[in-house]
Amino acid sequence: MKPTPHVTVDELDLTAELAGSDAAATPAAAEYALWLGDDALILSQQLGEWIAHAPELEEDVALANIALDLLGHARSLLRYAGSVDGRSEDDLAYFRDEPDFRSAWLFEQPNGDFARTIARQLIASTYLFELYSALERSKDPTLAAVAAKAVKEVEYHRDHAEQWTLRLAGGTDESRRRMIRGLADVWPYADELFRDEPLVNDLDTVAVRPSTLRDGFDARIGAVFAEAGLETPSGPAAAGGGRRGIHFPELGRILAEMQVLARQHPGATW
Repeated sequence: MKPTPHVTVDELDLTAELAGSDAAATPAAAEYALWLGDDALILSQQLGEWIAHAPELEEDVALANIALDLLGHARSLLRYAGSVDGRSEDDLAYFRDEPDFRSAWLFEQPNGDFARTIARQLIASTYLFELYSALERSKDPTLAAVAAKAVKEVEYHRDHAEQWTLRLAGGTDESRRRMIRGLADVWPYADELFRDEPLVNDLDTVAVRPSTLRDGFDARIGAVFAEAGLETPSGPAAAGGGRRGIHFPELGRILAEMQVLARQHPGATW
């Protein structure tokens, strides 16, 4: 299992490469960028919690690099979202309260054990690959540029999750049991990712309609499940509501940990 490529500080800050990065977003495009930026930010924060706790040293490196990739995506998207009203990426990350975030519930799910994290990663990275592949064709040059960069990194994230899914499902009885349980735990939160919120109707050539991504997602996930000898989990979908500021309880803990330093020492610099 190879770790992600080394990420430099320059690679982390994608904004320097974005076409049209000085242009302000429209209010609708800014809200859409918040959706995607918050998804990436919260997942990055969650994966960062595995550093020094992963089951092997190589996975400390791999998960840390995936988290850094996602943080880079979040920085670019939040910077663009903030351009509509002059807020910085830091303002949006550290000084918004829970109802102001727009992350979907899947990204807010607790890490749990390693198998549960991999299950969440499998769903998240498969969805994000489909999303960014489509968003490359956006008429918004900034969003298209973010997607063109992000899709290359998310493709690795997806491969990493798939390989670990196969490894855990095909390992010991215990690892297979945990993989099945992890998928059952997080699968109900996948449905929200593909719901068409009214905002998309105002961004016809800019945003990606979530429902159009479901077929590609199901095909890829289905192939992985077939190879691993796993069944698609059943059961009702979770209520969701993250795009409207209604969140899973875990988000409060995530934000408290992520924001505490910035709020206790506003304006501090290293």
